[in-house]
Amino acid sequence: FSAVTVGRAQVQQEPWAETTEGVDISINCSHPNIKTSDYIFWYHLLPGQGPELLVSGHKGIKTLSDPQGRLSVAADRRSSGLWLARPRRGDAAVYYCAVG
Repeated sequence: FSAVTVGRAQVQQEPWAETTEGVDISINCSHPNIKTSDYIFWYHLLPGQGPELLVSGHKGIKTLSDPQGRLSVAADRRSSGLWLARPRRGDAAVYYCAVG
């Protein structure tokens, strides 16, 4: 796993996830030390560009329109998942989460 420290919270993600065009994918993130007031942020980093915020959330499920998908936050908030529906070739990027 790769670990990133953001403020007081440690975030862990799978180091690699791969799919083919049009096949749904889930990317998971673990944040066991999350605080009650913290939000979860998911970014993507496209080649040659800066990071772009995709979605943020506190609890439950939040829908994304571009790319199509959703953010799901576990009931205990210790993990979250980004699900992308039928990703296109142009969605190939580094996806990462942060907490704060």
